[in-house]
Amino acid sequence: MSQGRPFDPRDYNAQPYAGGDPYADYRDGEHDFSGLVDLADRRLGGGVVAANDEFFAQRENLLKPDRAQFDPHAFGHKGKVMDGWETRRRRGTGAEQPHPAADDHDWALVRLGLPGVVRGLVVDTAHFRGNHPTEVSVEAAHLTGTPTTDELLAAEWTEIVPRVPVHGHAANDFAVALERRWTHLRLKQFPDGGVARLRVYGEPVADPAWLASLGGFDLAALVNGGTVEDASDRFYSSPNNIILPGRSQKMDDGWENRRRRDTGHDWVRFRLTAQATVRALEIDTAYLKGNSAGWVTVMGRDAGSDDPDAWFEIVGRTRLQPDSAHRFVLDSPVTVTHVRTDVFPDGGIARLNVYGSLTETGAADLGSRWDSLLG
Repeated sequence: MSQGRPFDPRDYNAQPYAGGDPYADYRDGEHDFSGLVDLADRRLGGGVVAANDEFFAQRENLLKPDRAQFDPHAFGHKGKVMDGWETRRRRGTGAEQPHPAADDHDWALVRLGLPGVVRGLVVDTAHFRGNHPTEVSVEAAHLTGTPTTDELLAAEWTEIVPRVPVHGHAANDFAVALERRWTHLRLKQFPDGGVARLRVYGEPVADPAWLASLGGFDLAALVNGGTVEDASDRFYSSPNNIILPGRSQKMDDGWENRRRRDTGHDWVRFRLTAQATVRALEIDTAYLKGNSAGWVTVMGRDAGSDDPDAWFEIVGRTRLQPDSAHRFVLDSPVTVTHVRTDVFPDGGIARLNVYGSLTETGAADLGSRWDSLLG
């Protein structure tokens, strides 16, 4: 039980739903992971590949991108319909021992859509008020290929969140300090109960052997190890959307900032997979019509150069059309580790693609990081 620390599980219950806004008494987390990407996002290939029990609510709900919904009147043949993963109540071995043993638990195996370094997790128990788990722990593993459930269960697992009590109807968040690349997680809940959502925040780390086989690729893409380092504005949607796979499917699937009321401009700064030679870019404003960026300038920086902090122009200030793809073939390739999109005066971008290939230095740096993260 939580590394031997006594506690009263009833202290972690939420009050019964009293009507009105079900999120009115929701307990928020303590950490800000907004600058990181959800490595388990279903849109990026994440999946809950197995669970030992999902009697009341399906395991797949854990990775739904939207916040959990609650309908107080929704009941089915098995009981209350919940938007999360919920297992049946565990029992002991018999009438003389009706309670589950101290280590009894349920589990779910999660495949990360983007294998990488986990910086933080949120075990969200929204709407699970008295039926959430007493405690949880999270383990991580690194496996190549596409392992089966049996192979995952037999894998070597490392605990990244030690067993800890969790609140009901709350964002139970945990910082993770271990610097390793992971491909899968195992969420354990003791002894049983329900979890609405699991968010796995971190930094994607692409496989250098895979990228080398591709030759040229999108150096900004999340799936290839690209990262949003910072942005001037995250008001309407995350700048991480700009480097998601595929085309945007609706307006909030891209990045949109608030309306600027001064003489400045908005921007997003990206770190590429590693040092690379860039030959072409594409900027898409799909589904952004009256709110797309007016003009854009693309800047570059090479952290491995003699002047690592100097930014230089890759694409000069160019008018953007709403709901359109814009392609730029560079007159000559440029060597960069970072790019920045400056939009004037404000407005949204749906996608950015930065096409090129790693330099020898970039490939070596990526290989060294890969080796260090495998332990």
